[in-house]
Amino acid sequence: MAEVMAGYDAVAEAVKSCDPDVISAYPITPQTDIVEELSQMKADGELTGEFIKVDSEFNAASTCIGASAAGARVFSATCSQGLKLMSEVLFSASGMRLPLVLAVANRSLSAPLSIWGDHTDTFAEKDGGMIQLYAEDVQEAMDNVLMAYKVAEDQKVSLPALACLDGFILTHVQEPVELFDEEKMKEFLPERDPIFTLDPSDPLTLGAYARPEHWTETRYMVHKAQMKAKDKIGEAVKDFADIFGREYGLDHGGLLETYRVEDADIILVGLGSVGGTIRYLVDEYRDSGERVGLVRPRVYRPFPVEELRKVLSDAEAIGVLEKDVSLGYQGGLAIDLKSALYSTDVRVPVLDFIVGLAGRNVSKDNIRNIIEKTKEAAKKGTHEMKFEEEETWEPLYTEILPEEVDH
Repeated sequence: MAEVMAGYDAVAEAVKSCDPDVISAYPITPQTDIVEELSQMKADGELTGEFIKVDSEFNAASTCIGASAAGARVFSATCSQGLKLMSEVLFSASGMRLPLVLAVANRSLSAPLSIWGDHTDTFAEKDGGMIQLYAEDVQEAMDNVLMAYKVAEDQKVSLPALACLDGFILTHVQEPVELFDEEKMKEFLPERDPIFTLDPSDPLTLGAYARPEHWTETRYMVHKAQMKAKDKIGEAVKDFADIFGREYGLDHGGLLETYRVEDADIILVGLGSVGGTIRYLVDEYRDSGERVGLVRPRVYRPFPVEELRKVLSDAEAIGVLEKDVSLGYQGGLAIDLKSALYSTDVRVPVLDFIVGLAGRNVSKDNIRNIIEKTKEAAKKGTHEMKFEEEETWEPLYTEILPEEVDH
């Protein structure tokens, strides 16, 4: 059944379909509407699980850890500073091998204060052992919640998973979505079957103290689980396509989607909702006879190294559009992409374009400019990083800071 709804409502519907035992969250814009809707569902008797109100994101994540350790299927949602407050707990969850599932309505980090969306919040968690999925539209944001549970709760994985959707751009847009049939849901997502649980009759310890001779092995186990998650994501995407009829990058193990890349000279790479605008420009350039394509990673962790090498190695130049920046160097996606390519004999120029920070619009003209600069790099073999609208952002800071301050 199809219905037009906002992104936050669609995510809430997906969570309800997964029938979590425990939901615990704390409000933060633009995520708040997701858990408000779930709270209303609980009040209306549509949710059978517990909705536990807490006083911070730290306590929301801690509640989910306790419930998950007891064998429950859990859910939370957050973004931005709230995700930072959860960070300590989420690192513990991955080390304890607990499959928490969170919806993250991506939002920039302070300061200065911003409520608008970019990927700096989840990129800052990339080293924590959490699976990260990114959606291009509302339907994918909804579907990713199901696939996050399917992969995270697999006994060979058992890790936290972040189902990411761009704040406001996807959380508050109205789009048609296909809702989930209950019987198909049961076929796709079985009840959680944990390997171990906290049980007073059979005591065990989770997250215990580890001496140096043991700690590295625990990190290696999380790393191995991330590597196993690659295959499990592919299996989940295939099962999802078979049951629900929607396909997400099956040709690439469900880890990324491509658009007109088979013969592309210039390839743009981007996460999330920007993919839709890039597709439009790809078609525009193709209509004029220029071979441009798009690669949209659906998964950032585990990083799809082999899949990206396969689709990008024949390009003449690559332009990366990313809504984050590792200040003092480059954007995280470009750094990882260069590592994936340059550790082999692939030496295609990779340009890093920092766009859309704090919800700044990424227009068709911006992307045309990026394509043209990437074409120039293909001719010169150069590698650069560019901030969007570079000629305007530095004077802004010149005006608001004292002249003697080194800016």
